[in-house]
Amino acid sequence: MMKMLPFFQSGPIGIRNGSEGCIGANTSSSVAAQVSACPEPSGDEVWSRNQDKMSERPEQAYRPSRASSITSNGSCTSAGDSPEKGKKGIKEILTNAFKKIKKTKPPSVKQIMDLLEEQKLCDAAQYLIILEKSLSSKGEEGLNTSQQDVESVYAVLKHKVFSILKDSVLLAKTNPELLQQAVEALKEQEKEDQSYMSENPPDQNMQFRPRNWKELWMATVKESVETRMKDTSRTPRTENLSTAGQNLLHMGKTMKEDLTVVVKYIKQLYPPEFNVFSTYAELYHNYFASQAKKNAESHLEDKDIYLLLSWVHNIYPKDMRKDHVLAAELDKVKLGSLLPSSLSKELEEKYLDSEEATVKNSLSKCLDKEIQRWKEDKEPEKLNGHFQSELLAIFVIQSIYSGQERAQDISAAVGEELSHRLSKELLAFLKSYKDAFEDFKEKSKKHRYYKPILIANINNCWNFRDYAQKNMAENDDNKAHILGTLGDIENSGFDVLLQQLFAQLKPSYKKFTENKWDSSNEIMNEIIKTTSKHISDFRTLKEPFYHAIVEKIHARLVKEYIVRLLKKKVSLKSPAQQQNLAQHISENAADLEAFCTSNGSQATWLNSALPKLAEIIRLQDLGAIKIEVATLATTYPDIRKKHLEAFLCIKANLSHSERKSILGYLADSTASTLPAATLFSNINVS
Repeated sequence: MMKMLPFFQSGPIGIRNGSEGCIGANTSSSVAAQVSACPEPSGDEVWSRNQDKMSERPEQAYRPSRASSITSNGSCTSAGDSPEKGKKGIKEILTNAFKKIKKTKPPSVKQIMDLLEEQKLCDAAQYLIILEKSLSSKGEEGLNTSQQDVESVYAVLKHKVFSILKDSVLLAKTNPELLQQAVEALKEQEKEDQSYMSENPPDQNMQFRPRNWKELWMATVKESVETRMKDTSRTPRTENLSTAGQNLLHMGKTMKEDLTVVVKYIKQLYPPEFNVFSTYAELYHNYFASQAKKNAESHLEDKDIYLLLSWVHNIYPKDMRKDHVLAAELDKVKLGSLLPSSLSKELEEKYLDSEEATVKNSLSKCLDKEIQRWKEDKEPEKLNGHFQSELLAIFVIQSIYSGQERAQDISAAVGEELSHRLSKELLAFLKSYKDAFEDFKEKSKKHRYYKPILIANINNCWNFRDYAQKNMAENDDNKAHILGTLGDIENSGFDVLLQQLFAQLKPSYKKFTENKWDSSNEIMNEIIKTTSKHISDFRTLKEPFYHAIVEKIHARLVKEYIVRLLKKKVSLKSPAQQQNLAQHISENAADLEAFCTSNGSQATWLNSALPKLAEIIRLQDLGAIKIEVATLATTYPDIRKKHLEAFLCIKANLSHSERKSILGYLADSTASTLPAATLFSNINVS
């Protein structure tokens, strides 16, 4: 059993020389004499707030003459003590003094209350433990302090300590010394609990031990966390944020800022077994998660669903870790997600459905406005010399792209899912666009600006095509369908634009067979002149489409020439006649190639067709003819026997067996795969 500890001058409650009527310098006097010389104040005096203004206060003899401080090892010491004493701590110093002086008086309630008033919480906690132990010492006599008095002081100490600990986040920077005093007082109580538990069997019941201040500390931290997370007034309002959004912002900002304070200023005040950072982090996380769950289970606006998902998947797990010190601590705790996986998935589905419906509605409105513009008696605007109606493509692509970007900001998985959904919506939109274009093409031929509107819509396809090629994955099944639909719109427009030209060229081409290629150069000049007039109108197409339509013209000019050669209306027996025809064909082919190339055609694959046919006509050696036929078939694998048979009618000097031998060199398999660009397959032979 612990005995009474002495008071000495250097200690915080030591004897002061020259005390008036109090304990004398004679330390051998009895405890009873000391008590009678300096009677302990009554309980009423302890709790009276007015009594601390008394003119003479005997307890001044027991106050520390210098301010107490917390040493590096967490013990309380007077500023005037030696480093050795500071390292040992007050309790050890007093214990050592006890060995020298056997009979002395413990600290009084009044002395401890004075320490509390001076916010010397660590000293007060230690002295209170000493006083508490003195009451359990059966051998002590003459004490006027009861357990009830001790508990009353404990109530004051506890109130002060936990009031301070509740404001730890604020005091950590504004008054760290006071916070440290409170933490040290907490640690003293926890050490005393541990000491008591180790010295007494588990079944021995003591009314006041253990005091379980650590559990109370955890409850206090929880209360502090919830108070700070609820106090949205500390976070300035952000324009355009709903109440739910503002609350999420406040909780996230508060959690990050407070945990930064904990890791930098508070954690080191406690021993490791308190797990300070993980305690704070888990409490902040649990509160944040509980509020997020409430929001998720309530009826949220679409923008709040997006915001909540952004916090769950992106802002919360990433923004919290921008401070590397905080990130290192958070990685140890493994807080997890703000929402359960099932609830998060449910919210994601709501968001995806809503975003898909929003984009679909937006695309539909865009198309309706575009159709209305077609009905106006206005020529489409030109941009860099090209007719354009790009508002449609701009609005559509912007709607899809911005939706994808928002989803990607939530998470890669959500972004990928929405991209797949919106690619379906884009395909559905383009099919509707194609139907509307076809309807306009058929019903509005008398429109004043019919062709310019067709050209403007063909030009529109370039923006959609460019977007799909650059932004859609190759494994997206919708990509090929989208590009195919755009190709259908483009070709449908080309067919209408070329319709008049091709109709005008037919009579000119008939002249070749009617005149048996006499004046063929004049006929070709006529064809080129007619074509040139139309090509100038096509320059309002964007460059890729201009090249495409010129190549179509090039292919059509070559094809129509071959058609005249296969009409079986020219049959020449003499080699001289055949060589003369071959010369005309070669000249016409050269003029045709020069014209198309000068106008931007890049279809060089067409250039050898007519010269090769001319060479077959010119040659008279059977072996040479066979070689040239084989070369022709290699260059144009879509040629068939029916084409070659009709063409060989020009060479009337070939015998039946010779003709059959030549045809044998042509592998005629309808199952063979046709090349991407075809020439002969589009030619019908009667």
